[in-house]
Amino acid sequence: MIFHRLEIPGAYLLEPERSSDRSGFFTRGYCRRELERRDLDPAIVRCEVSINRQRGTVRGLHYQAAPYEEFQLVRCTAGSIFDVLVDLRPDSPAFKSHLSHELTADSRRSVYVPAGVGHGFQTLEDDTEVFLQKSELDHPDHARGVRWDDPALGIEWPRKITEIADGDLTFPDLEG
Repeated sequence: MIFHRLEIPGAYLLEPERSSDRSGFFTRGYCRRELERRDLDPAIVRCEVSINRQRGTVRGLHYQAAPYEEFQLVRCTAGSIFDVLVDLRPDSPAFKSHLSHELTADSRRSVYVPAGVGHGFQTLEDDTEVFLQKSELDHPDHARGVRWDDPALGIEWPRKITEIADGDLTFPDLEG
């Protein structure tokens, strides 16, 4: 796995290293030791799959509040997404900043989203699937989010927005 440090402290884009032959290739999607070498939390206790029928669907921007903050490993396993991270840690030099990148099933890249960083995405294709590995059990009372269209963030979503989950529409602005 090749780790590319991102502008948000503790966030990484992970690129697979392929071992190929005429039958195909082999690559590693997770390695506890590789995360530990970078002082990243390696403990995965929950995996989720997000199935999205329509291109333009926006999910997020989600995070879990204290004391149940979690890191996530996010990978697109079918289709493609415009993936967004928002630093929500007041003590971070990147507080209130966001970054985005494209994850595709073909690239097999993933992103390490550190605890305290909000995450969301927009599907770029119909029938897109996203696989999320998380370091904390689900605590619905601590589930939080920030509005996808918060003017303080200024996220420019690349597609016309076609769907947003009802719960995501109720999230406050960052300042709210």
